[in-house]
Amino acid sequence: MKAGGFRLDDPKGEVGIEFMAVTDTSGDQPVTYQVPFSYRGAPIVGPDAALIGTTEHGVLGQRWVYDGTRDPVLVAQLFALIVGEAEPQMQSTSDTPDPSVTGWFAESGTTAAIASTTVTDDPSGTDLVVETAPDGRGLTIHINRLLHPGQDTEEQGALGHVTTDLPLPDGTTARTAFAVVHAHP
Repeated sequence: MKAGGFRLDDPKGEVGIEFMAVTDTSGDQPVTYQVPFSYRGAPIVGPDAALIGTTEHGVLGQRWVYDGTRDPVLVAQLFALIVGEAEPQMQSTSDTPDPSVTGWFAESGTTAAIASTTVTDDPSGTDLVVETAPDGRGLTIHINRLLHPGQDTEEQGALGHVTTDLPLPDGTTARTAFAVVHAHP
């Protein structure tokens, strides 16, 4: 069941970007997962493994839906959110900022220019290793795929993060890290 999330806008208006939290209640304890995805009016050339499927939008027509961690537009906008250059939007209301979502980066003056991205998955989530432009600095943006309410955002050595309020089964919310940034070794 859908448990929350937020959207980011593509500056060119061509790619839908969403970070969805979904909760599986079939087991002994509820488990909440983060599903970052993008949807486009045409397929991305190359990353076929990232295609989740296609869907039909009532107004926009056929949409190609991707694992967003493999979509360069989602990665660029996520980094822009972290460094304060993108404004998160409500998940279900158009043109409405979501003040519960915050991006933070320890170093002021960093711009959201990315030269390249490498993506790897592990049991705890997805690592986006980005090389920033023009300085060539390496950063790892870890996407928490398994969300733990109240997940620590103050990890030792963290350079940044994205947090939001995650709804809990009892109707309350807990501040939760959707992504954490570290220097890439």
